[in-house]
Amino acid sequence: MLTKKLQLTKDFLDAQIAVVYKKDFIKDDPIQIPHLYTKKEDIEIAGFFAAVLAWGQRTTIINNCKKLMNYFDHAPYDFILNHQDSDLVKLEQFVHRTFNSTDLLYFVSALQYIYTQHGGLEQAMSMGITTKSKTVETGLNNFKKIFFSLEDFPYRTMKHIAAPIQNSACKRLNMYLRWMVRENSKGVDFGLWSCIKPSQLMCPLDLHSGTTARQLGLLTRPQDDWKALEELMKVLRMLNDTDPVIYDFALYGTGILNKVK
Repeated sequence: MLTKKLQLTKDFLDAQIAVVYKKDFIKDDPIQIPHLYTKKEDIEIAGFFAAVLAWGQRTTIINNCKKLMNYFDHAPYDFILNHQDSDLVKLEQFVHRTFNSTDLLYFVSALQYIYTQHGGLEQAMSMGITTKSKTVETGLNNFKKIFFSLEDFPYRTMKHIAAPIQNSACKRLNMYLRWMVRENSKGVDFGLWSCIKPSQLMCPLDLHSGTTARQLGLLTRPQDDWKALEELMKVLRMLNDTDPVIYDFALYGTGILNKVK
């Protein structure tokens, strides 16, 4: 039984979800990049890059992701698996904020390794997660180890893959997992992966959603880190224990802060 205050908060957030959570959400969000494709592996890889590059202005993020997909000849899975050294030359001009060609070239190699040696992104990101796991924490920590298990990886590239063991909120990877795992009845997320349950997902916590959560009294910890995320998720699971990250749509919804105030 929820307290009266928490029930009012749930009602408010549910109303915001109804406004935001629909297919129109895609047109202004980086999730539109994986929506360009229909093949599972193409969606996974396009989504992975879109999530990793999802910081900065949305227009720039989306434009750079489209540029990258063009470099992959709009067949990202085939490119990752079957590229020749000559195909990599065009990648050397890519840059998005602090993500540059050095990072991109390693990402291509790491993804090829993951798809050929670890069964793909779903298996690599769910390693260690069981039906009894409460969250995806173990999977995210293991994924970083797998991703950087190639010899002579660029140390600078490690900053682009976060992990809970570093107390990072892992905003972009949690967003990516939301895309891949949550059901797709609204045509927004994909529901492609079955190795992780929606109830195990964690919200993509950042400055915007963290500020909203604090305004609503859902979060007290001032830092936007993994400990704060655990605090927030404890409450969100009270509101919806089977699909708690649906509240990401409300916490990040356009203009919600003014409504909270």
